[in-house]
Amino acid sequence: MKPTTIFLHSQHQIAPVDERIFGGFMEHMGRCVYEGVYDPASAHADQNGFRQDVLDALNKLKMTAMRYPGGNFASGYHWQDGVGPKEQRPRIRELAWQSTETNQFGTEEYLHMCRLMGWTPMITVNLGTGTPEEARDWVEFCNIPKGTRFADMRSADDPYGVKLWCLGNEMDGPWQLGHVPADQYAVRAQQAAKMMKDVDPSVELVTCGSCGVGMSTYMEWDAVVLDYLGDLSDYVSLHRYVGNRENDTADYLAVTNSIDQQIEEMDAVCRFVQAKRRSSKRAYLCFDEWNVWYKNHQVDGEGVVAPHLIEEVYNLEDALVVAGFFNAFIRHADSVKIANIAQIVNVIAPLQTRGDELLVQSIFYPFAMYTKRRDGIALRAAVEGPTYEGKTNGEVNVIDSSAILNGDLLYVFATNRSQTESAPLIVDLADREIVSLVDGEVLSGTDPKLVNTYEQPDAIQPQAFSAVKFDGGKATLELPPLSVCALTLCLAPQS
Repeated sequence: MKPTTIFLHSQHQIAPVDERIFGGFMEHMGRCVYEGVYDPASAHADQNGFRQDVLDALNKLKMTAMRYPGGNFASGYHWQDGVGPKEQRPRIRELAWQSTETNQFGTEEYLHMCRLMGWTPMITVNLGTGTPEEARDWVEFCNIPKGTRFADMRSADDPYGVKLWCLGNEMDGPWQLGHVPADQYAVRAQQAAKMMKDVDPSVELVTCGSCGVGMSTYMEWDAVVLDYLGDLSDYVSLHRYVGNRENDTADYLAVTNSIDQQIEEMDAVCRFVQAKRRSSKRAYLCFDEWNVWYKNHQVDGEGVVAPHLIEEVYNLEDALVVAGFFNAFIRHADSVKIANIAQIVNVIAPLQTRGDELLVQSIFYPFAMYTKRRDGIALRAAVEGPTYEGKTNGEVNVIDSSAILNGDLLYVFATNRSQTESAPLIVDLADREIVSLVDGEVLSGTDPKLVNTYEQPDAIQPQAFSAVKFDGGKATLELPPLSVCALTLCLAPQS
């Protein structure tokens, strides 16, 4: 294969990479909460009932913004059911996933976990069956010193200071509890947003955007809602789930084209509304649900607690697509400010539990490889090299890539989409000399369908990568087929 060159310049900057793009999503769905992060009956449970082996694994991902409690679940959830003495909390038949919710894990358990893990809390209010005033009350509960009705319901003496709030979930979807047309959602969201910011002016609000590129509401919903909310909206949400439904690995790996397109189209809507309103405030993008999901579609909990729902098994090609999402977010660091992989354990997740056992899935590893190299400024790249045509996703470079500059360090991420050929790669930073390798990792394999199992938990895992040469200030390497590589390169000091 002919070499691919990634041309960079330290002054060709996109924007600082917001660490919140490395966020997660914890929903009361299936076994994400119960038998996932919270399992008092487990041998791994700590004094809070939190499952320590799961949290220890999640710590390696250095997750940032943690969205909660849904998802579709949020549109039927009333937060007061999950606060106060646990023995007084009601068992609820919840309708989003047709499950029984015990409410043994609620707002304060979630916020305590966020503090233990260093996560930024990100709460989705109920704008489906809930009211704008209920959303306002939740902000008071979380953020206001004691001495008023809802703040006094809090067991903690000090406020939690939750700054990120989502104004509902997928409200353009007919499946959503409380679904309404865009103009009606806009009124509901505006009412909630005003009251929430009246209680705490420092909160940032994520407006519910159109939830899929295939929806008839795509972009039109967003334009209506953003226009009506105006400067009350800080971000607009995007959702995206992808999969290899046609068993076409080459086309599947080219899905980054479509992800880039979705980001650029939604950013165009934000800029259009800003210009239309002649506002100085720009709404940014919050990719608050994204992942690979297409194999397991079990979504009916049949009335039980913690049913096994959409427990996807992830393979090597899925891991490379997850790396592609991160490349897209980094390439659009000027517009994408928050992103939350859905979800964190058991439910379409990088981790699975089985009794007291824990399995690390393939998609865990690209997250870990990227997040440890996330600090700095995204650089705009010109990529020259072999391409191929995806059946539905169009022409892509064989090498998918992104780069971050952090002082005298350069982080380079590169995925070789070829299933059969190694790919020579040259990294050329025009105005800085690349002199050495600090560290590198590669995740690769010969079979795109390879998976980790409880019996073979290490079938897929990253390996140290040091085969990088330096000549004339450039770095050269060769990527194995079906691989993602993350490099930390050292630059010569600036004169």
